[in-house]
Amino acid sequence: MTVPGRRSSTFTRLLRHGFTDPSAAERLLGLPDMAAVRTDPVLLDALGAVADPDLALRGLVRLVEAQKPQDRQSLLDTLVSAKPLRDRLLGVLGASEALGDHLARHPSDWKALVTYEAADLHPGVEDFERGLADATDPVMLRVAYRRCLLSIAARDVCGTTDVAETAAELADLATATLRAALAIARTAAPADAALCRLAVIAMGKCGGHELNYVSDVDVIFVAEPVEGADESKAVQAATRLASHLMRICSETTVEGTIWPVDANLRPEGRNGPLVRTLSSHLAYYQRWAKTWEFQALLKARAVAGDPALGEEYVEAVSPLVWQAAERENFVPDVQKMRRRVVDNIPVAEVERELKLGPGGLRDVEFAVQLLQLVHGRSDATLHSGSTLEALRALAAGGYVGRADAAQMDSAYRFLRAMEHRIQLYRLRRTHLVPEDEADLRRLGRSLGLRTDPVAGLNKEWKRHASVVRRLHEKLFYRPLLDAVAQLTPGETRLSPKAAWQRLEALGYADPGAALRHLEALSSGVTRKAAIQRTLLPVLLGWFADSADPDAGLLGFRKVSDALGKTPWYLRLLRDEGAAAENLARVLSAGRLAPDLLLRAPEAVALLGDPEGLRPRGRDHLEQEILAAVGRADTAEAGVAAARGVRRRELFRTAAADLIGSYGTEESPAEADPGALVDRVGNAVTDLNAATLAGALRAAVREHWGDTLPTRFAVIGMGRFGGREQSYGSDADVLFVHEPREGVDEHEATRAANTVVTEMRRLLQVPTADPPLLIDADLRPEGKSGPLVRTLASYEVYYRRWGLVWESQALLRAEPMAGDMELGRRFVDLVASLRYPAEGLGDDAVREIRRLKARMESERLPRGADPTLHTKLGRGGLSDVEWTVQLFQMRHGWAEPGLRTTRTREALAAAHAAGLVTTEDAQILDEAWVLATRVRNGVMLVRGRAGDTFPSDSRELGAVGRYLGYGPGHVGDMLDDYRRITRRARAVVEELFYGA
Repeated sequence: MTVPGRRSSTFTRLLRHGFTDPSAAERLLGLPDMAAVRTDPVLLDALGAVADPDLALRGLVRLVEAQKPQDRQSLLDTLVSAKPLRDRLLGVLGASEALGDHLARHPSDWKALVTYEAADLHPGVEDFERGLADATDPVMLRVAYRRCLLSIAARDVCGTTDVAETAAELADLATATLRAALAIARTAAPADAALCRLAVIAMGKCGGHELNYVSDVDVIFVAEPVEGADESKAVQAATRLASHLMRICSETTVEGTIWPVDANLRPEGRNGPLVRTLSSHLAYYQRWAKTWEFQALLKARAVAGDPALGEEYVEAVSPLVWQAAERENFVPDVQKMRRRVVDNIPVAEVERELKLGPGGLRDVEFAVQLLQLVHGRSDATLHSGSTLEALRALAAGGYVGRADAAQMDSAYRFLRAMEHRIQLYRLRRTHLVPEDEADLRRLGRSLGLRTDPVAGLNKEWKRHASVVRRLHEKLFYRPLLDAVAQLTPGETRLSPKAAWQRLEALGYADPGAALRHLEALSSGVTRKAAIQRTLLPVLLGWFADSADPDAGLLGFRKVSDALGKTPWYLRLLRDEGAAAENLARVLSAGRLAPDLLLRAPEAVALLGDPEGLRPRGRDHLEQEILAAVGRADTAEAGVAAARGVRRRELFRTAAADLIGSYGTEESPAEADPGALVDRVGNAVTDLNAATLAGALRAAVREHWGDTLPTRFAVIGMGRFGGREQSYGSDADVLFVHEPREGVDEHEATRAANTVVTEMRRLLQVPTADPPLLIDADLRPEGKSGPLVRTLASYEVYYRRWGLVWESQALLRAEPMAGDMELGRRFVDLVASLRYPAEGLGDDAVREIRRLKARMESERLPRGADPTLHTKLGRGGLSDVEWTVQLFQMRHGWAEPGLRTTRTREALAAAHAAGLVTTEDAQILDEAWVLATRVRNGVMLVRGRAGDTFPSDSRELGAVGRYLGYGPGHVGDMLDDYRRITRRARAVVEELFYGA
C-alpha cells in the first residue's frame, strides 16, 4: 500500500523514464490488460526511449483495448519477446498521434510491423504496390496507404532509414498510390481507358524522390490517343480519368484523406487544360514557359500510367531544362527567384518557418537548383531531381566546395528531419516549428536530443539555419574566388568556362571583366586580399541583386584600389556589416553616387556611421563652406573647397536616398516615398544654398575683401525657393542689392553686377562634379533685363509692369544666401503680388490657363511621349504645380496655410481649407511625388538629369529598382506611372481648367 503524500516506486521510475504525467501513466498501467507492461522492466525501458512516453502509453492502451480478447495476449507476448516489433510499434506510438488513431481503428494493422527481413528495410514501389493491391475503392486505398505509411514511419523513428531514405520511400509510396488510384479510375470508366494513353508525371518533391509525410503531390498529365482514336475525344477521356484520380486521392472520406494531388505546375497553371498531348506540352515550353517552369521540370519523373509515354515526355522536355540558362530572360528571372518569397508569411510566423523562413529548406533547394541550371547544360552529372544527390554532384564537379557541400548536406538533413517529425505527429501539412513546450520536447527527443531536448532543439535548429543562410550566398560566389585567387592549386575549382557561365547567369554582362576584377581584388597573400576574399562572396551577392552588377563590382575595385592600403577602410568593411551592404547597394545603383564617391573615396566612412547618412542642416553646411573659403588663397581655390563639401554632401544624400529606397537586411526600404522626396529636396536645397553662399564670399573677397559696397541677397526661385530640388536641378535665382550708406547707387550696382558675374564664373569652372548652374531667367524682363536690381527698382517694376506669370513665379521666392534681412524685405515686398488681395480676377485666371496650355503645346520636346514626361507630360510636375499655384494666388490672401513656397505643403493647406477633396489631393500628391522620384532616379542612374524614363533597358531596370520594382517588372512601373498621372490629369482638367 502506498503511504499518502509519498510517491510510489512506479511513479518515480516513470518520472525517470521521461513521462511528463507519471500519475496518469500510473493509472493506465494499473489497468488489468496492462499487467504485462507494468511488471516488465524491458517494456518500461522501451516506453522511456521513445519521443513521447505518455503518448506512446496512451496509444498502446487504446491498441490493446481495441484487440479482440483472444488477440490481446498475442500482441503483449510479441511485444515482450520481439525487440524489433517493440521498438517499431512503441516508436510510432510515441511520435505520431495520427498513426495511433489509425491503429486504434484498425487494430490488426500492428502486424504490418512484425516482419523484419533484410528486404523489408528498403522497400520499393513494387513492394508498396503489393501492399495496396487489394484496395478497390477510395476508402480501402486510404486504409492500405496508412498501413504502408506505418511501416515507413517505424523504420524512420527507429533509425533504420535516414531522412533521405525515408523521403524516397514516401515518394515510392506516392507512386504506388497514384498507380492504384489510376487503376480504380480506369475500372470505373473502361470506355475512357480504352480511348487514350495517359501518363502521370511526378513533379516537385515526389518527382525528386524527397517527399514529406504530408505534402501536395505535384503532377502533370500527358495523353495521346490510342491508334485510330480521335485526339480531341482521347484528351477529353484522359481528362476525366485524371480528374477522377485526383478526387480519389484528395477527397475526404470516413478514413480521412491521403494528400491533395496538385496539377498547377502544368502549362498555364490552373487556367490551362488539365491534360495535354505531348506536342501541346512541347509547343508551350518552347514558346511561352518562364524560367521557374524549367526549374520545376528538373524533378519531372514518369510515375504512373503509360510508361512509354511518360518516358517520352521526360526525354522531350529534358533538353529544354538544360537550355533554360541561355534564354533571354534567364537573368531577371533568376534575380526574381533569388528573392525568398516571405511576403505572404504572417510576421509572427517568419522565424518559425522551416521551409520559407531565413535559412530554411527553400534556400538550400533554390541554391542547388540554380547551380544545376547554370552548369548542367555542359555537365550531365548534375541532372538529378534529388537535392542531396545534386549537391553531391556539384561538389564532385568542383562547382561548390566540398566542405561547404558537406555543411549544407548536414543542415538540410536536420531541417528535413525536423519537418518530417513535425508532420508525422498529426499527419498534417505544416512547416512551422511548434511553440508549445510539450510539442518541442517530443520533437527534440524524436531527433535524439534527450538532455534538455527543448533547449537542445532550438540550439541545433538555429545553428543549422545560420549555416544555410551563410552558405546560400557562399555556394554561388566562393568558388568564383577560388577560381581566380590561385592560392591552392591542388584543389578542385571552377573551370574558366564554368566561372564565366555562373557570372553570366547571375546578371554580369561582361563575365570576363568581372573575373579580372575578382582576380585583382582577391589574389595574393596580403591582408587586403585576405579581407577581400572574406567580403566578396557576400558583396557579389548584393551586386547580383542589383540592376547593374558589373558597375557595382567595378566601382568596388576602384574604391578598393584607392583606399585598399588604408587600415580604417578594410576595418570598416570587415567589422561593420551595414557599411559593406550599404557600399554594395550604392555602387551598383547607378552612376551618380559611385562617381561622387570615387572623387572622394574617404566618404565611404559615412556608410558605417549610424548618423553618417543623416543630412546636415544649412547652418552647419554654410559654416563649413565659409570657413573653407576663408582659408583659401584664391577665389578659385575657395570655390573648389566649397565644391568638395558639396561633393561629399551630395554623396551623403544620394547614398541615404538609395539605401532608403532599396533597404538593407538591417534596415528595410522606407514605405513613404513622399518622405524620401522631401528629404532629398531639403538636403539638396540646403547644400546648394550653402554653396552659393560660399561662391558669394569668394567673389567678394577677391575684389573687396570682407565688405561689399552694397548689401546683396540671393533669392531662390522655382524648385530652389520651394526646397524641392533634385540632384540635377539648376538654381533659379533673383539677385537684389541695396547700396550701403554713403555709397553711390551706380557704384553699388557696378559692384553687384561684378559679384554676380564672378559667382557665375567661379561656379562654371570645368569640373567632373555635378554642376550647379545659376539661372536668373525669372528676373524682370527675362534674359533682356539686368541681372541684378536694387530693392527699389524691383518695387517700381512690379508695381508698373509686372505680369501675371511673374507674380506666379514669385510664389516660390525665398531668401537663400547673402544678406538675409534684405532677402526678407524682398519677400515682404512681393507678398501682395503673389497673394493678391481678394484673389485673382477672371482675366488673370484666363491668362494663367492660356500660358499653361501654350507651354504644353510648345515646350514638350519633339518625339517625347506625353504620358511619360515627368515635367511637362500629362499629370506630371507642371500640371500639379500650376494647379496648386492657382489655388495659392486665388485664395492665399485669405488662407495663411497657402502662403508657402512648397508644393506639397500648399496642396495639404488647400485640402485643409476645403478647396480640394481628400481623394483629389491624394491623387495630385501621389503623381507629384512619383514624377519627382523618377527624375531623382534618372539622375542617380545615368549621372545626368532627365525628364523621361531611360531608353536603355539596364538603366530603365535600375530606375525601376529605385522605385521599388523588382527584376522583370519594368512594364508594371511604366503602367503604374501612366495610370497615376492619368488620374492626376483628370483632376487637373477639373480644378485648373474648370472642365
